Amino acid sequence: MEVKKCPTPDKEYHFDNFFNISADLICIAGFDGYFRRINPAVSKLLGYTDEELYSRPIHTLVYTPDLKATLETREEVYKNKPLLNFENRYLTKTGEIVWLSWTSMPVEDEKLVYAIAKNITHKKKIEEERNVLITNLTKINKDLKHLSYTTSHDLKSPVNNLLSVFNLLDTSKINDEETLEFIDILKTTTERLKETLKNSVNELIQKEELNASIEILDVKQNLDEVLFSINSLIKNSKITIDCDFSELTQINFNQEYLKSIFLNLITNSIKYSKADIFPAVNIATKKVNGKSQLIYSDNGLGFDMDKVRDKIFGLHQKFHHHNDSNGIGLYLIYNHITNLGGTIEVESKINEGAKFTIMFRD
Repeated sequence: MEVKKCPTPDKEYHFDNFFNISADLICIAGFDGYFRRINPAVSKLLGYTDEELYSRPIHTLVYTPDLKATLETREEVYKNKPLLNFENRYLTKTGEIVWLSWTSMPVEDEKLVYAIAKNITHKKKIEEERNVLITNLTKINKDLKHLSYTTSHDLKSPVNNLLSVFNLLDTSKINDEETLEFIDILKTTTERLKETLKNSVNELIQKEELNASIEILDVKQNLDEVLFSINSLIKNSKITIDCDFSELTQINFNQEYLKSIFLNLITNSIKYSKADIFPAVNIATKKVNGKSQLIYSDNGLGFDMDKVRDKIFGLHQKFHHHNDSNGIGLYLIYNHITNLGGTIEVESKINEGAKFTIMFRD
């Protein structure tokens, strides 16, 4: 039987092929802000010739609203800090806006930055369409609720007036039995209508709660499933997550809601982490006055609570200049909790992180 020999270490490989055929954008840039080498994917996406790209500062290609954040991030890279999954927009030669996700590694001795970028324009368009859909559905839902409340309220007045008439009516002066029977039927029907209107409002308020299944959940197990689903993001961000579920291992809640809460809180802690330290999170459960609590805190950018207190959980509310901000995460968290009868409180200061205390309805 013929035995194939393993390639020898000094065998010549054409590593340039990886550089030239990659669909991702591969760049080598100097600390002076100019490209030193680019692969064909760069010029193909941006529409400029290699000569045009080499002759102009890189920042002149960046979409103006993203320029400040890009320059600030670049200065951090020059301080020998690797850049992971940084998203910004570039303008092509034809004026089209494209979204790129960058991973950059500086080599300080060479005064060079080695970078790879993925074109995520399609992903961003899908996210934008999803956000528009969520906004429209939210508005429709609110409008329908408002219509139901208004209709119920507007009908209450004439119904109550009609009942008042029946109370004022002196039936002792009516001798015709058929007339008395009709009056009794009308009064009974009106009372039922009043009760129906009252119940319809109560059902509307409780509808979302009734549609969400409640079960006993293992807190750590559900957190682990969320962490597994974003494993790459966890590793790349170098986030540390300390947990203490010793006081309360289980809660009575909706499973999908709980996972969504964990997912949005953790990704926010990564997204809004400070540039000079790795993100760190503490998650704990407690039983306070018979109520189950989940306490989540991080060391991120935090909020100015005096400015954002009344709108922190609003739809599309943004409090930091981040390209990936959409103002939906905290809105979802708030609705998940309050729809099931719970509450959430926030404590935060700028550059001192944020603490969320969730109180479940047991």
